[in-house]
Amino acid sequence: MDTRIKKLYGVGDVRAAAYARLGVATVGDLLRHYPRGYEDRGDIRLLSECDGVGKSAHLLTVATEPKSARIRGRMSMLKFRAYDDGGLCEITFFNQEYLKNVFTPGATFRFYGRVEKKGNRYSMTSPAYEPYREDAQLPPLVSIYPLTEGISQKQIAKDMKAAMTIASLSLAEDPLPEEIRRRQGLCLEAYALRNIHSPDSFSALAAAKKRLIFDEFFTFALGLSMAGRRSTHTSAVPCTAGDISRLTASLPYALTGAQNRVISEIRADMAKDCAMNRLVVGDVGCGKTVCAAAAMLIAVQSGRQAALMAPTEILARQHFADLSALFSPLGIRCELLVGAMSAAEKRKVYEGLSAEDEVKRIPIVVGTQALLSEGVSFACPGLVVTDEQHRFGVRQRAVLAGKNDLSHTLVMSATPIPRSLALALYGELDVSTIDEMPAGRQRVDTFVVDESYRKRLDQFILKQVAEGGQVYIVCPAVEENEDEETDLSLSDIDGEGNRRQRAPLKSAVKYAEELGERFSDLSVAFLHGRLKSKEKDAVMRDFVAGKIDILVSTTVIEVGVNVPNANLMIVENADRFGLSQLHQLRGRVGRGMRKSYCVLVSESATGESTAHDRLVTMRDCYDGFSIAERDLEMRGPGDFLRSTGDASVRQSGGVRFRLAELCDDTGLLKKAFAEAKQLIDTDPELREFPMLAHRVAQMFTPEEGTMN
Repeated sequence: MDTRIKKLYGVGDVRAAAYARLGVATVGDLLRHYPRGYEDRGDIRLLSECDGVGKSAHLLTVATEPKSARIRGRMSMLKFRAYDDGGLCEITFFNQEYLKNVFTPGATFRFYGRVEKKGNRYSMTSPAYEPYREDAQLPPLVSIYPLTEGISQKQIAKDMKAAMTIASLSLAEDPLPEEIRRRQGLCLEAYALRNIHSPDSFSALAAAKKRLIFDEFFTFALGLSMAGRRSTHTSAVPCTAGDISRLTASLPYALTGAQNRVISEIRADMAKDCAMNRLVVGDVGCGKTVCAAAAMLIAVQSGRQAALMAPTEILARQHFADLSALFSPLGIRCELLVGAMSAAEKRKVYEGLSAEDEVKRIPIVVGTQALLSEGVSFACPGLVVTDEQHRFGVRQRAVLAGKNDLSHTLVMSATPIPRSLALALYGELDVSTIDEMPAGRQRVDTFVVDESYRKRLDQFILKQVAEGGQVYIVCPAVEENEDEETDLSLSDIDGEGNRRQRAPLKSAVKYAEELGERFSDLSVAFLHGRLKSKEKDAVMRDFVAGKIDILVSTTVIEVGVNVPNANLMIVENADRFGLSQLHQLRGRVGRGMRKSYCVLVSESATGESTAHDRLVTMRDCYDGFSIAERDLEMRGPGDFLRSTGDASVRQSGGVRFRLAELCDDTGLLKKAFAEAKQLIDTDPELREFPMLAHRVAQMFTPEEGTMN
């Protein structure tokens, strides 16, 4: 499994470099480069059964000699006819004259592609093809992989077969203890890897998916259990000046009972000489920042420094503004450190952080990953706070912790998460929950509609903008037809091997263009994770400044900034999102004084279905933790493992789930964590299980550039 990818036949420097862009360096990496979907070529149809929608598979016999012709200079076109009992089809290929010797009259092929029908005439352009023989069964499901320039689907399929052959000896010994595998009813790893890439059937694919997801949960749980045991022995400087009355007295509101409880837990932790490792989980707007401010005040009053790291510059600036407003009246200096600052500005902050003179020293700094820069060092570190901690990888957190030796750690997440799941996923952290909202927080009225409401919805958009509001529109895809290259994705296969049917996705880019035409008098922009960080920040700054009326986005705006003027959230294909995701999105509006609304658009908006029930839950429930519990029951833990919907926002160095994000079985996660705890209790360092120890090290390794 650790064999370098260049050992595969035909993989030279150029292709190895292309694979490196996909994060593939070894045979094992390639085998865990899972398909993003599958083409269902096993459903053979007659030409006469085509409906003209999507791609389909057909067994056709070549009827005529292929003929080639030159068109438009260097381009060539090859045409021939093939038939089945349902009709005659004209098949065309471009710039592939060599196929003239492949399609001989009388030979039968399985063709897969889109069939065009005009009257009684059928045609296909550049379909996939495979020679058919009655004595040799063709695979029913053909894998479609994530690609990069220099790697084709045919090439990766060929290399995958070679990789399976090379790895066969390694796979002969299953790393999962036999008693665990049998107890949980799991297939062998070798079977799972073979059937995730070349499924024999839908049921075989479901079994493979279950085993590989269990492995990810199990490895993750082992790593957390081991980290949790080690973290209990980490030292820190006690911060005992726990009186925060100066802060609470300056607030224009009283803290909620939940905030007071969480602050008490933080105060007790920081007073110890053992490092605090605490996660504060709460709904958007529940008051986590004040709890973090209280922790910072405790650190500063104890003669130490505090640092808060946010995932984006715009969020860091928002935190800086909020904390400055809280600390300035108390005479406590707060500085900002972000990448966009000039060298001179950064140098001034560096000097203030490392100053031995208490008067010159910066007690509180807020920043982005600029806090990880070589020039940053703290004279008296006491507390590290990370916001939206899932956006930072192991490496980033380790670097910041290294700069703050002997300090306490507080991490915050605005994703309400069931306590049982939080204790599993954040096993190395103590969990505090803010499950109470401040008084006066206005409710965002929520509606569930289908496409028949489109005109009324457009009028509602115009009305809100005319009254000075702004609109978010969230789409599940970035580009048009993003999910149409494959018949089905792994998430479309349930635990029993059944296939789910889904409506086409709406894309942010295409929809923004359509809205720009429909609302020509309004300013429309789009935002998604494939944009560069500077481009995303620029769009959000313009939206905050009111220069954009309608922002079409993917879920990258889940973790965003306060836009008090934004009062309408529209979610397209709402059935494609988890309840917790929808609740997060709804929390983007209602941040100001305007009456706010959330409209969930879905073809599942009416009728009886699980999707419809989920949307009704969103319409009727506003408590984030209740919604999270319901989401866990209905969809499993997958949504809680995702970053923000855009894979591109995942930070390097973070624990990377490849398949576990697709899990819709909460029981599988709980079983994996229970098995891991039992194993670690008997063998804390996995000395008897070196293969498992190696897997844990691979998943949690903090080194830059290492696959995890």
